[in-house]
Amino acid sequence: MIGRVKHLTWSLLAVAALSAAPAKQTFIGVITDDMCGKAGHAGMRMGPTDAECTTACISAHGAAYVLYDGKAVYALSDQRTPERFAGQKVRVTGTLDAKARTIHVESIRATK
Repeated sequence: MIGRVKHLTWSLLAVAALSAAPAKQTFIGVITDDMCGKAGHAGMRMGPTDAECTTACISAHGAAYVLYDGKAVYALSDQRTPERFAGQKVRVTGTLDAKARTIHVESIRATK
């Protein structure tokens, strides 16, 4: 009897833990930097294109890569992969920490 209760308790805890895990989502937006974010790159003039301005802000000013979806700016947990997508529209798959407004990145792919 005690063994069954323990088994049932562990099963319920496992189900609760799995259901509490954040769901994977897909976000579509542009890879930019947290200095320009919603404002765009025209004011910074760190390069002739958005991609060049983004990478310049990252390297020269210590900015971080973010995703801008047209409404909100999300921090990205992965700061290496976004480099090759700077200034491009992408599809980011991952889990969102809504409180920190951070996407825990699983993958980033270019989109049309």
